[in-house]
Amino acid sequence: MKTQFPGQNRLLVSALVVAFGLTGCMSLPAPFAPQDILEQSAKDRVTAQANVEPVQNAIPLEEAIARAMKYNLDRRTRMMEEALALKNFDVSQYDMLPKFMAQAGYAYRNKDLITYATDSVTGQPSLSNPYISSERKHHTEDLGLTWNLLDFGVSYFNAKQNGDRVLIAAERRRKAMHLLIQDVSSAFWRTASAQKLNTQVRAAIVGAEQALADSRRSEAEKLRSPLDALKYQRQLLENLKLLEGVEQELASARIELANLINVPLVVDLKVVEPAETLATKVMTLPVDRLESVAIMQNADLREQYYNARIAAEEGKKVIARMFPNLSLNYAWKYDNDSYLVNQNWREAGAAISFNLFNLLSAPSQMQMADAGVALADQRRVAAQMALLAQMHVARLQFAFAVQQFNRADAMWRVDDRINGHTANREKAEAQGRLESVANNTAAILSLLRRYQALSQVHAASGKLQATLGMEPEIGSVRELSLPELTDAVRRSLKEWEDGKLPSVPNPQPEAQPTPQAEAVLPSPAPAAQAELTPPAAAPQVAQPAVEPIVAAQEEAPAAEPARLETPSPVASESAAPEPARQEAVVEAVGAVPVADDAAAGED
Repeated sequence: MKTQFPGQNRLLVSALVVAFGLTGCMSLPAPFAPQDILEQSAKDRVTAQANVEPVQNAIPLEEAIARAMKYNLDRRTRMMEEALALKNFDVSQYDMLPKFMAQAGYAYRNKDLITYATDSVTGQPSLSNPYISSERKHHTEDLGLTWNLLDFGVSYFNAKQNGDRVLIAAERRRKAMHLLIQDVSSAFWRTASAQKLNTQVRAAIVGAEQALADSRRSEAEKLRSPLDALKYQRQLLENLKLLEGVEQELASARIELANLINVPLVVDLKVVEPAETLATKVMTLPVDRLESVAIMQNADLREQYYNARIAAEEGKKVIARMFPNLSLNYAWKYDNDSYLVNQNWREAGAAISFNLFNLLSAPSQMQMADAGVALADQRRVAAQMALLAQMHVARLQFAFAVQQFNRADAMWRVDDRINGHTANREKAEAQGRLESVANNTAAILSLLRRYQALSQVHAASGKLQATLGMEPEIGSVRELSLPELTDAVRRSLKEWEDGKLPSVPNPQPEAQPTPQAEAVLPSPAPAAQAELTPPAAAPQVAQPAVEPIVAAQEEAPAAEPARLETPSPVASESAAPEPARQEAVVEAVGAVPVADDAAAGED
């Protein structure tokens, strides 16, 4: 008997036509229209400023750091990466559970399932007619529980690895926070210098331009020789170039700080300059303790420890895959086929399997696992040695930065006093305007160099702090309010200034500093010494000062070693041009002042 099913054929043809039609409709995605980009950009700006407290007044350093920790967009990204790693760990834990599968199916055939039978005794075909053993259409349902020993073992080690990856994400967030604090501190002090110098720079530029206009008018009226007037103008232009370079250097500081703390760039951001207290007490601590703290808390080294543990777990996974696989299952089944006597039933089973080729690949698999562990251990050892070198270098850089700041501060004080004397002489008409402009420019440049040196001190201090793995002891940044976070940052900065480090459990005797390390930067002699002054006759030793400025620096310039810096560009009516004066330039400006001529000091 032959039965036709034209409707089923039409259904199959229609499904194939629809499938091919949908495949042919696929095309390249359309690019974003400019209007769409602008609309999304406006939404992104609103999202970036969501829940950000506006700046009402001038902010101190600790509030700037707190705002960066709470509102900086890059830090938010790191926190979301850590949250994603934590979610991945949570998901991987469910892989260890048995699989509880619910299935439903539908079966259709266009012809009956007709079978013949053979007599089991005679081996001849049965004399009975063929029989139908299944319906043409029927559906099935089953609910089964399956547990696989090999999958459980691999999932267990995967979950442990994902847990270590959560810790790695936390260490990377800590490292990003250290870098953020360094950037905020540097931008803050540059903003403070811009805030203090902008008025002076603008007044000096106005005075220099007025002197330049007067000189050109005198030249036009032929009140002095053309050569003297041109030399005079050239020196004024050189000073103007220096001043404009300083103005350009200071212009971007506020924008950089606003971007770091996620404040709208159009806001006229003001800062409160804190007391210039340098955190040099940490330099009085033994080197072996600094090394132990760095090894215990540095984010990069801790990440390598977790990577080594992940590699060890990977080796265990390789070993687990070599064992036989045991599977257990239990299921409830249902089939509405009317030919079945029992349409509901339960079944259970157990199976064990083993890939015999694992015996061949076992040595190679073990060698690969051991190589992975050895590589992770070697990376950890290399990271530890690099960390110790980095800690010693950061300690030296901090000491030299403090020393350079002391020199820059003393130089600024001298240039400022020279500027005051020349301003008084100009008022008394005892000298020309050119010398006053040049000395005023030199004082501004010295003050800028001083702020730059102070910024380098804080940058070096932040680098040493990051190397030691020191960060503010805070809870959840999202749960803390801005004032609470600011107080936590203030306490952390105070502890760093006081040289408080975490205790090191069970110090190892082999961690004693080497003689070479002690020779590079010795510890201060008396423990009760309040400050460390830079040495005067030992260029190979650099000891920082706790207080950046002391009054004795003004009265004792002769006791200091010869300065490496060149003199400031001061105009002189009688001095000949000197090559050393052409080098008195701040590095950030890059301009070269020209010394005055003998006849250039008069208006």
